[in-house]
Amino acid sequence: MSDIIYLKFQARYDDFYTDLRHLWKSAVRWNFSLTKYEQINLLQIFIDYRYSTVSQMSIAAKKSVSENLNGQKLHNVEEIEIPVPWGHISGKWWGPKSEQPLVAIHGWQDNSGTFDRLIPLLSNESVLAIDLPGHGLSSHLPRGQFYYIFCDGLITLRRVAKYFKWNKIKLLGHSLGGAISFLYAASYPDEVEFMISLDIASPSVRDPSKIAPLTGDTIDKYLKYEALEASNVPLYTYNEVLDIVEDAYNGSVSREGAIALMKRGIRPSSNPEKYYFSRDPRLKVSALGMMSMDLVLAYATQIKCAYLNIRAMPGLKLDHPENYDIVMDQIKMGAKKFEYHKVEGSHHVHLNNPEKIASIIDNFLST
Repeated sequence: MSDIIYLKFQARYDDFYTDLRHLWKSAVRWNFSLTKYEQINLLQIFIDYRYSTVSQMSIAAKKSVSENLNGQKLHNVEEIEIPVPWGHISGKWWGPKSEQPLVAIHGWQDNSGTFDRLIPLLSNESVLAIDLPGHGLSSHLPRGQFYYIFCDGLITLRRVAKYFKWNKIKLLGHSLGGAISFLYAASYPDEVEFMISLDIASPSVRDPSKIAPLTGDTIDKYLKYEALEASNVPLYTYNEVLDIVEDAYNGSVSREGAIALMKRGIRPSSNPEKYYFSRDPRLKVSALGMMSMDLVLAYATQIKCAYLNIRAMPGLKLDHPENYDIVMDQIKMGAKKFEYHKVEGSHHVHLNNPEKIASIIDNFLST
């Protein structure tokens, strides 16, 4: 059955691939006015066809004739934009918009695509995965504005909550997203129903004696990236993009995970065979605004909501791994409910092997 579906799927797309390439080249040649989402939709269709394996295409075909595949529920997914003073925050709303969603926040230099493989496995019906400022399809901060990634994320999350007029919020965060959720739960302890943190305990803790010598170099790097003109942005083929992502994450992200991230992580250039990264290059500079352990623990004492932490092993490489459990012990003292689980996997286990954590999350939400 699956082979027949695949053959029909393949035949239907053979001609479509040729038409798609022709359309893309024509749009570039004649300067058609395509919206950002029209561009990204064309790009996603191209990627899904051009680089999908036979098994992936079979799965895609099966999804069109089945309501359930290997326990994964099908969702309606809608692109949304939330207005902010410098532009917009982009997001993917999974499931019914009539329900208040679980808000999912990605890690540093990732995007909301990081949850594409996890969300279909969760029992939660409604999830809003956002792109943080400068990431994915969200607007970059204005020229001259430094990215203080923790505070920027905290303020952005508050803007989202106020925009939708939510009295309480439900949070799921990976890495930077988990740190932002930590700060939000501590800053607004009576306005968070629960938070789930993936492979992060808190914002990064750095020894002040190590931060001070890096300040000047950090500022100069920021100014270099700020001066980078659009015409000088490096362009890559799609396979080169995937290679760069895999190398940059040093094995933390699989090839399939890189494909999921790059659906929002790249944009097409005027050359239909080349792409550039959509994230703001200034995000590479993030050493300023780190916290001391004393400040992190002061925030941790403020967290009252139900709390789940899933730590990957070996997971994220930390300067002081012993601090992770210290923060967990402090949160446990004040949290309404507390769970702490360890699973085997990389820092991106939720993306590479979402089945390892989906049941843990569902059990937490159901009890």
